[in-house]
Amino acid sequence: MRYVIIGAGAVGGTIGVLLADSGRDVTLVARGAHLDAVRERGLTLRTPERTVTGRLSAAAGPDGAPLPADTVLVLTVKSQDTVAALTAWADAPVEGGGTAAERLPVLLAQNGVANEPAALRLFARVHPVCVWLPATHLEPGVVVANGHPHPGMLHLGRYPSGADDTSRAIAADLTAAGFVAPVRDDVMRWKYGKLLVNLGNGLQALLGRDIPESLSARVRAEGEAALAAAGIPHTSRDEEATERGDLVAYRPVDGEDRAGGSTWQSLARGAGSVETDHINGEIVLLGRLHGVPTPVNAAVQVAIRRAVRDRIPAGGFPLAELEKLVG
Repeated sequence: MRYVIIGAGAVGGTIGVLLADSGRDVTLVARGAHLDAVRERGLTLRTPERTVTGRLSAAAGPDGAPLPADTVLVLTVKSQDTVAALTAWADAPVEGGGTAAERLPVLLAQNGVANEPAALRLFARVHPVCVWLPATHLEPGVVVANGHPHPGMLHLGRYPSGADDTSRAIAADLTAAGFVAPVRDDVMRWKYGKLLVNLGNGLQALLGRDIPESLSARVRAEGEAALAAAGIPHTSRDEEATERGDLVAYRPVDGEDRAGGSTWQSLARGAGSVETDHINGEIVLLGRLHGVPTPVNAAVQVAIRRAVRDRIPAGGFPLAELEKLVG
């Protein structure tokens, strides 16, 4: 199969470079200075073990040429960019007739759970991925992946449930590229478990490493209560820790630890938008639908939007201001 990685940042860049390094046909889709750097110098991936530069085909989007029928679209953009990316690729022609949305699988290697229903509105073959992949993208043309001994764990399946031969074939390619890639009939249960973990991303982006334990506990407790009220199953922290074991641990790269998660990186890069409304906002939505108060998650949304608007640096939001928003 051929892979088109739509969003060659931290997660997409790691997946794309390692798939190509294992012999798969990969095209990277990026934008701005990052796209320019990839075209000029390739995409450099730094890991605890080595540095590899993938000199891969790179594009800004579909160019009108028919896609090979064995293409897999891999969506790794942030959730706030999902609809635009899906719309851009849905009507791309495919060799032999039809469109990408009609014929090609789309793999959603993204945080959050709103991407899958959005994709199913357009694409017939939707494959969720629960992503455990500690990586950082701050510099154009460079991605740092801290996972060891495997770069990441990627649970795959079909949406809304089940798995198929395509899931298993993609998992085999990811395994050959060095990832741990379990195929799950209940992959969305894993993604909802990951959603609870990602609720802390906004707090980290706002406050840095000094997050009061009380806030961390409350943001997750609200999430668990909202999911319970909605009747949505999710994995537990113990189940997740047992699954990962020592397969994906953090290691420094060139003596440096990972600076921060995906939301922190968006603020640090000055990206102009973040995924919080699709992470903490998912819990706020469920809480409002099912009568569960979610004041901390709602406050994180408001604070993150202020941080983006006022260009407050990552980790620089005043704790007292956040506590006022919580009430």
